[in-house]
Amino acid sequence: MTEPSIRPVVAGADGSAGSIEAVVWAADHAALRGVPLQVVHAVDRLPYDTPRYPIPDSYDRLTHNGRQILDTAERAARRRRPGLAVTAELAEGRPARVLRDQAARAREVVLGSHGAGGFPGMLLGSVGNQVAGHVPVPVVVVRPTPPEAAEIVVGFDCSEASRPALGYAFEEARLRGHRVRIVCAWEPPVPYGPVIATGLDEMRRAAEDYARAELRPWQGEYADVKTELDMVRGHPVSALVEASSRAVVLVVGSHGRGALTAAVLGSVSRAVLSHAHCPVAVVRGAARR
Repeated sequence: MTEPSIRPVVAGADGSAGSIEAVVWAADHAALRGVPLQVVHAVDRLPYDTPRYPIPDSYDRLTHNGRQILDTAERAARRRRPGLAVTAELAEGRPARVLRDQAARAREVVLGSHGAGGFPGMLLGSVGNQVAGHVPVPVVVVRPTPPEAAEIVVGFDCSEASRPALGYAFEEARLRGHRVRIVCAWEPPVPYGPVIATGLDEMRRAAEDYARAELRPWQGEYADVKTELDMVRGHPVSALVEASSRAVVLVVGSHGRGALTAAVLGSVSRAVLSHAHCPVAVVRGAARR
């Protein structure tokens, strides 16, 4: 029996191939962390199906289909991880609201990168955008992992918002036995002329020195994890998307301003979610330091 204090990994299921991939990824992740998995499907009444003007049997059909979706997803998780504790829940409501409610009792929320109705993902719908960055736990958007990927990539700009992402990346690397590649993108002032151009090397060295100083405590705490710092001159989105082609998971931070803030993810996180070549974890929370 699972202890109430152990928070599960929550995976959204909508019956699509993408959501099954997300459930399988979540099963691996839950097993790796030694926590249970909870698979959730949201039954959202049609906007014109109201108590005053009900559509005959519509909710019963949605509920029946939802249970079938959950059964399929639960079987996939159990096949992947036979010893894993797996539960399934059919919830009524808008998918994004259901997932945000689930996040209050979860360790992590996992979604597919595209869906077929119940949990549309980042590229084809808005549910992922309404969940990632809006909840206090990490949200992972799953897409295929590149062949021969063997590192955790994390975006780091030395800001307070990127520290939780850094902590998540180090934990993942320790559990998976991978190295951490820390991508720190920097750009010179724009516009810049010949005088500024002559100082680009000094700018880069100063940025790298500052980043290494910020990373030193983390490397001391995770001395068993190999790390590489990539100082990339260019836009953060380009640098992170390029690095994601060799990553098991790409970790980015979130502004975390609240569910009503349109720019809660920021332009970098939003663009990375759309263009990365691997699963993306959006991490929000209080910094450890």
